[in-house]
Amino acid sequence: MMSETDSNSAGEAMMSLIRRLYPICRSITGDGLRQTLRIVGEQIPLQLIEVPSGTPVFDWTVPPEWNLKRATLTAPDGRVVADTDIHNLHLMNYSVPMRATMTLSELRPHLFSMPDKPDWIPYRTSYYAPNWGFCLAHRVLESLPEGDYRVDIDTTLSPGSLTYGELLIPGETDDEVLFSAHACHPSLANDNLAGIAVATALAQELARERRRYSYRFIFAPGTIGSICWLARNQDRVSRIKHGLVLSCLGDSGSLTYKRSRRGDAEIDRVVEHVLRESVAAHQVNDFVPYGYDERQYCSPGFNLPVGVLMRTPNGKYPEYHTSADNLDLVKPAALADSLNTLRIVVDVIEQNGTFVNQLPHCEPQLGRRGLYSNTGGNATPPGYEMALLWVLNYTDGQHDLLDISKRSGIPFATIATAAKMLREKSLLK
Repeated sequence: MMSETDSNSAGEAMMSLIRRLYPICRSITGDGLRQTLRIVGEQIPLQLIEVPSGTPVFDWTVPPEWNLKRATLTAPDGRVVADTDIHNLHLMNYSVPMRATMTLSELRPHLFSMPDKPDWIPYRTSYYAPNWGFCLAHRVLESLPEGDYRVDIDTTLSPGSLTYGELLIPGETDDEVLFSAHACHPSLANDNLAGIAVATALAQELARERRRYSYRFIFAPGTIGSICWLARNQDRVSRIKHGLVLSCLGDSGSLTYKRSRRGDAEIDRVVEHVLRESVAAHQVNDFVPYGYDERQYCSPGFNLPVGVLMRTPNGKYPEYHTSADNLDLVKPAALADSLNTLRIVVDVIEQNGTFVNQLPHCEPQLGRRGLYSNTGGNATPPGYEMALLWVLNYTDGQHDLLDISKRSGIPFATIATAAKMLREKSLLK
């Protein structure tokens, strides 16, 4: 567990990164995405990979690269009612270039608002169908007068590439733990600048000492980015033994875990154990094929052991995909709590394992090995000694330490310590 001072420091450091990234207009391709990944690369040694437009990736094709200079919508009275220099969400993401004058009735099919949230600007996209549009607060849309409007959308859609960032932190083995965060949303703080910031902080911590597993971090545009990575790395995915998609980790809601498609993968049991042991309010949901990049990692052709860690799930908080998902929504304390939970998850992954008792015929004599009290007669042995007995009895190659902890009701840390001592005495392999 982090101390309160360390927790506050970590939360503020992640918040600082989010503030820096928030103004950038990101998309699934383009300079905003590259700028974001380069800034992350200032904190961790991120490798940027470019996948050219037109590249086939399974059933998809990498789209043309999109870049925005500025887009404005000017009312008949000269008022600028939408301006990407004011807010990135004013323009439908991936809008095609457009310069035209048109009436309000001609313009209306290209205007988007949220009547139930009249002061917020919605986030809308049109990645794979040529279109354009402006997103407005509904109060603004309702106040628009009749007359001629000037549309100025200075964007480019041209051959280029899709960019994603990748970092591999080598461990003692080639077995990998995957952390993936989508990096494409413009000016949405919780979704998913919070996930990017937490992933970056976790990578910094994991790089400080060598661990059993290797750790791979992927920062990629949603859907098409993970599809690109999977298409380019089919020969490597068998190394992924555990994985988490990180999203929406900065709001004040309690932590939520979405299981992998397998439902009973080790990562599912690890995260559920950590959340249960924390005794804080939390929620665990079964896999559904909707959400973030877990859909790709858990597609039936791969079926990787990848779950999702988030706070309030996507679509379940009112500010989701609106201008209200801003810097005020994300809290340093929530970021720090998310990071600390992931640190504990990593510790459990590192300590868990399936072992085999090397003296399975009756109990080995623990007293002469200094592992057991020489004074008998207690109704039940002390907790640590009880953990030794549980570990010895269930290390039959069929049960891992998490399973033994659950069966015995003894905390995982105690079970892991007992297993460590037994290994040191050559009683487990």
